[in-house]
Amino acid sequence: MAVARRVMSVYHQHGIESVAGQEASMARQRPIILGIVGDSAAGKSTLSTGLAKILGEDRVTRICTDDYHRFDRRERAALGVSALHPDGNFLDIMELHLERLHYGQPILKPVYDHSNGTLVRPDYVQPKEFVIVDGLLSFSTPTLRNFYDVKVFLAPPEDLRRVWKIKRDTTKRGYSVEQVRDALRKREPDSEAFIRPQRQHADVVVTFYPPRGVQPADAGPNLNVRLALRPTIPHPDLSYLLDAAAHPDSGVRLVLGRDEGRPVDFLEIDGNVTARQAADLEDAIWQHLPGFRHLHSDEFGDYQDRTEVRHSHPLALTQLLLAYHLLRQYNDVVTLPYAPPVAALSRLRTSPVGIPDPT
Repeated sequence: MAVARRVMSVYHQHGIESVAGQEASMARQRPIILGIVGDSAAGKSTLSTGLAKILGEDRVTRICTDDYHRFDRRERAALGVSALHPDGNFLDIMELHLERLHYGQPILKPVYDHSNGTLVRPDYVQPKEFVIVDGLLSFSTPTLRNFYDVKVFLAPPEDLRRVWKIKRDTTKRGYSVEQVRDALRKREPDSEAFIRPQRQHADVVVTFYPPRGVQPADAGPNLNVRLALRPTIPHPDLSYLLDAAAHPDSGVRLVLGRDEGRPVDFLEIDGNVTARQAADLEDAIWQHLPGFRHLHSDEFGDYQDRTEVRHSHPLALTQLLLAYHLLRQYNDVVTLPYAPPVAALSRLRTSPVGIPDPT
């Protein structure tokens, strides 16, 4: 315990208060951290890009945890280890880095180049007001989950995700269609074992899906979206934005249901929501984001369809609602408590056994 006390003392000397006195005596704010997890090509980067535009790219630090791969593409092929397996990633370094970001400290982040599958020179990263962390395994340990303010999981139907992955990997990463299909088949056991179980730890589950009777490859920008707002964190009251009785054809609904056996609110947005309906809801949300520049609808909500950039109203509304959720709950960041430095303490054999799981 003496070693653990010395570690806590070092943290205190560098401006990090003890857990007991955090809220009363905090002298500076810490970053707000949003985690986004989903399988390969589930839409993590697309969602993150729009959120960064809404929050202000000069106020956002983006981290992709794919950069923490232990092996490059050639080594993974030789070893038979996929990028989805925890053994193929430096989860311990990810934990330490996320802890430092939580405390407002810089990191020397590894970099994985997706264009050729190599590990390249690391980046020096200083966290800004908001940190968006997206990746495959970002919720996979209790220590990682300890440092997020909001956790989002992307859960598109598998047939839709396969369409997205084939389009992306054949356009941007030099694979053939057959190579992508083969990779999907080989990765499926790891997806099932390590990626999808992280859904249980999310505060918000986002599911884009085709309208009834529409094939995934044909849906284009007209995908429906459903957001499961779980009671694991307080959610803003959206009912006044979504008065179904007053606007029965708005294309947006807030309904009560169950998700994995738990009662949740489902926010549903139809893929055929009109530009006028989307603009009305966007304007209502912007009114509750004081201090942020009101962007035009064509400044976010974009996604890449092979070489073409397209716009989706449901995607734009999802990005805006997540930003709204984040800022409405945590608009007074000075009162946000720090999480205990469990990543550092867990590496000391004399530290308390067990790491509390916030979920």
